[in-house]
Amino acid sequence: MFLFLVVALAVVVAAVTLAVVGGGEGTGPLPEVAPERLHDPLPPDRPLDRSDVDRLRFPLAARGYRMADVDDALNRLGAELAERDARIAELESALSVARTPEPQVSMEKPARQESQ
Repeated sequence: MFLFLVVALAVVVAAVTLAVVGGGEGTGPLPEVAPERLHDPLPPDRPLDRSDVDRLRFPLAARGYRMADVDDALNRLGAELAERDARIAELESALSVARTPEPQVSMEKPARQESQ
């Protein structure tokens, strides 16, 4: 019985090895598969909006998500948020300057007082 199990194991190992390295008939070893990339990248030609972020899906890798794809997306989001924050600060500053009342300068000549 033990000898039968050893022979069966050897046959299975040989079959798997031949399938992987391409023994016998067929086209050779298993074809190389390109790594899965981000299917719906962020649009490069316009600013991002909420729907872009909602549609963003990262492909799975062997241990979770592909770090390069996640890093690229987060860097892009961070840069756009920084630009928007700077623009908001600029507009708020301009608005506060516009709301500040300027001192009224009279362009009229003061009235002369006649002496008695």
